[in-house]
Amino acid sequence: MSLNRNEKEAVIAEVAAQAGKSQTLALAEYRGLTVAQLDALRKTARAQGVYLHVLKNTLARRAVAGTPFEVVAESMSGPLIYGFSEDAVAAAKVIADFAKSNDKLVIKAGAYAGKALDVNGVKSLASIPSKEVLLAQICGLLQSPISGFARVLAAISEQKGGGAAAEAAPEAPAAEAPAAEAPAA
Repeated sequence: MSLNRNEKEAVIAEVAAQAGKSQTLALAEYRGLTVAQLDALRKTARAQGVYLHVLKNTLARRAVAGTPFEVVAESMSGPLIYGFSEDAVAAAKVIADFAKSNDKLVIKAGAYAGKALDVNGVKSLASIPSKEVLLAQICGLLQSPISGFARVLAAISEQKGGGAAAEAAPEAPAAEAPAAEAPAA
C-alpha cells in the first residue's frame, strides 16, 4: 500500500522525532517471521520502552539524516525492522534476545553514540546489563564497605564484652551481690 506525500512526511517526522530522543538504533531483517511472531516482538519492545517500526528504507534514511544514526544509512536495505530506544541497551537487547529464540530475525546493524555497530557490536551492547541492574550493582558496592565495617564492630563488641546480651547479664548478679552482703553484716 503506497503512501501519499503527506503521509510520508508524517512518518518521516514521527521517526525523526523518535531518533532525536533516542540513544540507540538496532536494525534487523524480519524476512520469514509470522504475524504472531512480529506481534510478540512488538509486545516485548513496548514493555521495554523500545519504539519498534517497520519502515520503508528511503523514509528511514530521510528520517535519520542529520542525526547520530545517519552512520547506518548504508545498511538500510532489505525488509528491516527499526528499533529505537532512549535506554542505551534496550533496543539492542530486545532484538538480540528475540533473535536468540527465533532464527528468522537476523540482526543487520545498529548505532550508538554516533558510531555504527555491526552484528557483534549490537550483540555486545545487548549483553550489557540494564540501567536498573547497573544502579543496583553500584548501590551494593557502595554499601559493602559500610556493612563490612558494621560486622567488624559487632565482632569486636562480641569479643570484648559479649555484646548486648553480656551487658544485660552482669547487671543481674550485681543486684544480687548487695543483697548477699547485707545479711553477713
